[in-house]
Amino acid sequence: MRTDGTKYSDFTGWIDPPDDVQPALNGDLTCDIAVIGGGMGGMAVALRLAERDQDVVLLEAEFCGYGSASRNGGQIAGAPGGDLRMLTLQSPKKMPIMARLAEHAGRYVEDLMKTHDIDCDYVANGLVWGAVSPLMMLRVRTQAAILRAFGGHGTVGSREELGLPAGFVGGMRESIGGMLNPGKLARGVRRALLVSSAEVFEQTRVSDVRRTGSTVEITTPHGTVRADKVVLATSVYGGEWDITPKNATPLYVIEIESEPIAPERLAALDWTSRSGIITQHQLMTHYRLTERNTIVCGVRQAQRGQTYPLPDRLPDPRVVQDMGKDLANRFPSPSDVAIERAWGGWIGISPDWLAVAGQVGDNVFYSMACNGHGLCQVPYVAHQLADYIVDGEMPEDLAGIWSDASKYSPAMSLLMQPFVLRAVSGLDRFNDFFNGSRTLARRALRRGRRGRRV
Repeated sequence: MRTDGTKYSDFTGWIDPPDDVQPALNGDLTCDIAVIGGGMGGMAVALRLAERDQDVVLLEAEFCGYGSASRNGGQIAGAPGGDLRMLTLQSPKKMPIMARLAEHAGRYVEDLMKTHDIDCDYVANGLVWGAVSPLMMLRVRTQAAILRAFGGHGTVGSREELGLPAGFVGGMRESIGGMLNPGKLARGVRRALLVSSAEVFEQTRVSDVRRTGSTVEITTPHGTVRADKVVLATSVYGGEWDITPKNATPLYVIEIESEPIAPERLAALDWTSRSGIITQHQLMTHYRLTERNTIVCGVRQAQRGQTYPLPDRLPDPRVVQDMGKDLANRFPSPSDVAIERAWGGWIGISPDWLAVAGQVGDNVFYSMACNGHGLCQVPYVAHQLADYIVDGEMPEDLAGIWSDASKYSPAMSLLMQPFVLRAVSGLDRFNDFFNGSRTLARRALRRGRRGRRV
């Protein structure tokens, strides 16, 4: 697919920036609870705290929804992310917790849309763990069996049974979730937050967070907030502050979107379910159709962040070109269309590939590192965190991922070095070369053309 005219962005291709960006903090103030970060997690925790009649202030460096809408493919997942085989070996006792939390998180976001009347093009057609070869299908079946053993749900089927494109041999459809426009979802939650009792300051970058006696002092360029309690909802961005637990690994991931594709060319893909697909590569790639008849593709390669503060950056054109070639191989009927836009951002990967929430001392709370499944898990965990702060009673799902550690194991940080990520990506490409999926997709396209001529 052509990339010569691709537009590169550090925001997102899903939605335009809001036209009502809120003023920055200018002066000092005090509050009961301060929330740092206006992504899906920060908005959800502040909204819930406001619903519980708490005195809450939210501080966001850009505008609410800036990050949450630019790091994902718009998928509500109802099952845990990562390699379940590895997770079963590492954390067998947490697997039932993960399966339950993932399903509850999917339901939570569906309820969030209904409660706040958010129109975000949601289609509850499930998310498919896609296999591009018989060997990968074996992995899908193994992971599906693990999921079922720990209480999760999904349907394993062939390409035809699941309505997948010809370049896939089959997969497993999750029982909960589907596709949506994540920018519209974030914008809807932001709208609900702005009409709540929470004070929201956008364009307010936090430079430091530290305890001063029994309160927490938050420093910004033009004012200071002193709060009795603070929630860090900054994902991996908070790594520049001493108070934040360390060793969540920052990865830069990219999304690309094609130009609109003619309906007859989309029909030739035989993607009848229109379900989003996550491949079972070591570094997964996801694909989905949109309401505007485009294809969105994400990840495939990941780039490691080395220092804090994490730099603002645009997608690497070489990675975008590689992703465009992959799209052309996987979906040959529209292989000559252009990649219209590319965007990207930083996500956090935890040492054990589990979402993490916790507490530092008596008055600093955090949630982070949902490992690419944050669109529904992040706000769900944040909602539970808000209830815990108010009630002092920890919900069961939150307890399952809770940590009081001030520093995580360095295992994941050591594993995800740049040369390791390049080697894993190379292994995926090597396997793709021999697994026949490109040939399978092109053969199906030729059959379709012959059928139309007849």
